[in-house]
Amino acid sequence: MIKYPKYKYFYALADFLIICSSFIAAEYISERIFHKRILADVDLPTTHLINIIFSLFLIFIFQNNNLYKINIFLSRSVQLVSIIKSFLYGGLILILISFFLQLDIVLGSRTVAVTFLILGISVVTFARIVVFRPLYSYFTKNRLIKRNVIIVGAGKSGKLLAEKILFEDFYGINILGFIDNESTSGSFVYGNIQSLGGMNDIKNVCQKSKVDEVIIATDDIDYEKLLQIIDHCNLLHLNVKLSSELFSIIPEKIVTESYSGMPLIDLSEKVNKSINLVFKRSFDFISSTIGLILLSPVLVCVAILVKVTSKGSILYCQERIGKNGKKFNLYKFRSMVDIPESDEEHKKKVHEFIRSSSGNDTKLTKIINEKRVTPLGKFLRRSSIDELPQLFNVIKGDMSLVGPRPCLPYEYEVFDEWHKRRHSVLPGCTGVWQINGRGSVSFKDSIILDLYYVNNATPWLDLQLIFKTVPVMITGKGAK
Repeated sequence: MIKYPKYKYFYALADFLIICSSFIAAEYISERIFHKRILADVDLPTTHLINIIFSLFLIFIFQNNNLYKINIFLSRSVQLVSIIKSFLYGGLILILISFFLQLDIVLGSRTVAVTFLILGISVVTFARIVVFRPLYSYFTKNRLIKRNVIIVGAGKSGKLLAEKILFEDFYGINILGFIDNESTSGSFVYGNIQSLGGMNDIKNVCQKSKVDEVIIATDDIDYEKLLQIIDHCNLLHLNVKLSSELFSIIPEKIVTESYSGMPLIDLSEKVNKSINLVFKRSFDFISSTIGLILLSPVLVCVAILVKVTSKGSILYCQERIGKNGKKFNLYKFRSMVDIPESDEEHKKKVHEFIRSSSGNDTKLTKIINEKRVTPLGKFLRRSSIDELPQLFNVIKGDMSLVGPRPCLPYEYEVFDEWHKRRHSVLPGCTGVWQINGRGSVSFKDSIILDLYYVNNATPWLDLQLIFKTVPVMITGKGAK
């Protein structure tokens, strides 16, 4: 079961219907007004099927461009820019697919493409900004749309969040009360909003009242305790959001939803774990197999170059930590000169780095001896081509295409317990911190970005990260 606020399903359905209608209208206008006959009657079923598939794909692009985040929806300029960008990306992809697959029934004329873009952008913008946005504001002000929320944390952060929500009351949020172990049940925390009890009472509170969302805004807490609260709230199967300085790297690197300018990090499970695991494994196996077949000429060329440019094996096999702490052998193209005795030196430096990374100012960087990297290896590492053999790891089931990066055993042994939570899922070839941080974040922040993925893993998030991996590989940003 996919879990999102109900209004997001409504907007996604409305967008889908508008896009489908715009596509049909573009074909009709091209034929009747511009006299561009591109369709034969026999092609109509196929054309409508492609229309539906493309419309669904465009909804995915809308999601990727944050058009279903409430703060984006309630804006004008930002929403308009996102709409135009989404249609342009979608139109370009449709043209490319039609060109390579020779889908003349879709784009037998450029008139259809241009007409569709103009219609789609115009109607979606009109519907969202001129119709739905004012309607949403009207319904929320008159309490016709209402979301019941409880705030976990009655300290400074929780009170500030409540103040901002109440002051800018256009989100349709009804604060039922606070949950806090330090406050007395029934006492007034902010205005006429009371404490509903401690963390042990949260289940009873949610059963008695129709709670739609839990917002965690606690002060003076460590990572382990905060993650325990998040786990506890997720057991309620509600939308769980977090407002905390401890996770400040996420809104810095990822566009998040916000209430009254306060970024809120969504940490609730979106899809059934069992269903997601089946889909993820199937997608990984099929995609990796196809990828290896298509990339086989590149793999062969790189293997030859590695062999002839330096002494040693073609592949570098290294023991890594996988799901639930299980060890496996990771494959890479060798990019360095083999010096067996260097492992102990690297281990010592890694231990010192992790132990000294308690502060957020310590940037995450690979601890390597630059003198050992071969000339070819520098290119392979910067472009991430050295990691292509990990597709074999994906096929074997040791890794996934998307997930936290697997660490070395001697890194894992000095991890704090909350660090190890990133290994509750299969490690990946690419992931959130590789795309949004890589060499520009601290060790601690890289763990937090991985934990964000663990809590938000969905098929469409995986697709987004895979698409974003390509430009990162091409530019080599943050690679060493």
